[in-house]
Amino acid sequence: MIPTPHIEVTDKSLFAKTVLMPGDPLRAKWVAEKYLTDVKLINTVRNMLAFTGYYKGKKVTVMGSGMGMPTIGIYSYELFKFYDVENIIRVGSCGAYTDKVNLYDVIIATSAFSESTYASTAFGYQENILKPSNELVNKLHQAAKNLNIPTVDGIIHSSDVFYRHHGNVFTDVRDKFGCIAVEMESFALFANAKYLNKNAACILTVSDSLVTNEATSAKERQESFNKMIEIALEAAIMD
Repeated sequence: MIPTPHIEVTDKSLFAKTVLMPGDPLRAKWVAEKYLTDVKLINTVRNMLAFTGYYKGKKVTVMGSGMGMPTIGIYSYELFKFYDVENIIRVGSCGAYTDKVNLYDVIIATSAFSESTYASTAFGYQENILKPSNELVNKLHQAAKNLNIPTVDGIIHSSDVFYRHHGNVFTDVRDKFGCIAVEMESFALFANAKYLNKNAACILTVSDSLVTNEATSAKERQESFNKMIEIALEAAIMD
């Protein structure tokens, strides 16, 4: 079923088998322009930009997902199901739940906890913790090692709510589930990958801290997370 209501591409071959997926489509544009060669803009529907090019001679696609589980749920499902994408690596920002991680630290998610009903509604999955692909996680670790970039492994919290006024979810989730950071997408991505027998992983840069209240600027979040992107790109081209 291509094109889909959200992706205008009519030729599956325009997508690489591995897609890097930041939330912000302008971050996708920045990654494509900074790191890829022979870049083609292949999707503009709803301004959810997708670019395919080459990194060190190997084909890679980078596409925005939007914010939150419903949007990454749509785009990752369509990429996996209708465009024969095999691997999606979410690259994004997160908020620290512990003072053991600092601004700009790179986190590789070992699993994602969520209160979201996404997985249960879509697929009947009752678990509230989902895991990424071991294969992709191993590639991220190897890429980080090759680049000599330190990373932190941990459970992340995928939240549906940005502005919360009920309960102290930050400390509750941290203490109960051991989550070290919060974002808003990976649980849905991992659910789609599990159901469709595909591969997904998540690598994040700490943009702010709920412990210290430190934060980066919007411009820094868009352009200054080079280490995370370079790890993801190196992992994307590994055999």
